[in-house]
Amino acid sequence: MCPLFFLLLLCLCFSPLLVFCSAVGLISCKATFKPDKLSLAMDSFNTIELTLEDIAQDLIVNDMAEMQLISHNKDRVEVDESFQKIHVSLSRNWSGNVTLKGILLGQSEIYVQLKVPNSIETRRADGFLDVIVTRHKRTIDYIFTGTVALLVSILYINFGAALDLNVVKKILLRPYGPVIGFCGQFLLMPLIAYFLGIWLFPSAPELALGLFFTGISPGGGASNVWTVILGGNMHLSITMTAISTFSMFGMMPLWLFTLGKTIFDKAKMSVPYTKIATFAIALIVPLGIGLLIQKYLPRVSRILVRILKPCSTALIIFIVVFAIYTNVYLFKLFSWEIILAGMGLPWCGYLFALILATLLRQPSSDCLAISIETGIQNTGIAIYLLQTLEQADLTIIIPVSVAIMTPFPLLALYIGQKIRNACCTTDRMILLNEGNNSTPLHSIAADTTIEKPELT
Repeated sequence: MCPLFFLLLLCLCFSPLLVFCSAVGLISCKATFKPDKLSLAMDSFNTIELTLEDIAQDLIVNDMAEMQLISHNKDRVEVDESFQKIHVSLSRNWSGNVTLKGILLGQSEIYVQLKVPNSIETRRADGFLDVIVTRHKRTIDYIFTGTVALLVSILYINFGAALDLNVVKKILLRPYGPVIGFCGQFLLMPLIAYFLGIWLFPSAPELALGLFFTGISPGGGASNVWTVILGGNMHLSITMTAISTFSMFGMMPLWLFTLGKTIFDKAKMSVPYTKIATFAIALIVPLGIGLLIQKYLPRVSRILVRILKPCSTALIIFIVVFAIYTNVYLFKLFSWEIILAGMGLPWCGYLFALILATLLRQPSSDCLAISIETGIQNTGIAIYLLQTLEQADLTIIIPVSVAIMTPFPLLALYIGQKIRNACCTTDRMILLNEGNNSTPLHSIAADTTIEKPELT
């Protein structure tokens, strides 16, 4: 039989398949964007060049085709989504300029759809543009970064002045609490942050990085304040804070260069080795100054010790309030994943550390101090370090969320303690009143006052 017959038969068999592929949108055209990647500032416009090649013949009517530019995340990047008539050349190509607008921090994929004539069907062109929306640095941002650096330095001078080396030595002779706290702070929390980030942000490595930076940060100064308020072991808390601060210089780089490296690679960002080393030195110097003040200027040291808690509280309030004020737009980015990350990291730290300390039979006041110290991260340090990264505006949303969600369990516990104490006092007074109905209530309260033993 003639070989041409087989060739003709083969063409007849594949012709319906080619028609079917064209009908379902497998054959459309190729879209090329110049540049192929774009960094776009918020509230700014940018014009790019778009070229369409090999436009499918069935999409062309009278040398015209209908095109639509689509933004995958419309709340991040805005494009003209109306169908546009484009004039197709004889080679079935088209080239022109399109304008994009940055709306909100984040990332969006821009691609082209072509409309099938006399139908509501559309086909996606091969190729896309990756757009990252950033933010212009403002004067207030530089003020915020500089002020936080100054306040952190002052706080660490206070820590150095308040560090009682004798108390630290006594605790370190039986270092059960510090060891548990260290394991919780630098083993438990980084792992929680890492796996929580992988689970919540599989396609947003910059957010996972923000959570990881927060998880490997040392304990926050607020832990000492909350420990005192809730009746925990203050000396243990301060010791753990000091150990956490010194350990940070070795543990943060260790985690960043191991597990953190995988997140950096996924986010296509480089580890800021020099900036981390500079930051570590910038914290060691204030601590050393504080220790020198404690040794050679005891009167100044006593003043610094008195203002340690107010300074810690002021720093936390300042960072949270100022960060919210300067980055109010971040709340538009809050999603259930970001809120869950803000709750999950500190709340899991509280719970797991409390369980671990309880199982190891630590005193209740120590358990409370260990739990608080583990759960409260120094979000100020995390925010300060994240400010040095390429996509800092997007990564700091996580430590801001953590800072907002951290106090809620502690505040609930404080309110519960107050209610319990009020109820116990009321019950005691009722019992005393029932025992002696003839005695006025205020007299009973006065008579039941515990007398202090006389000093001999």
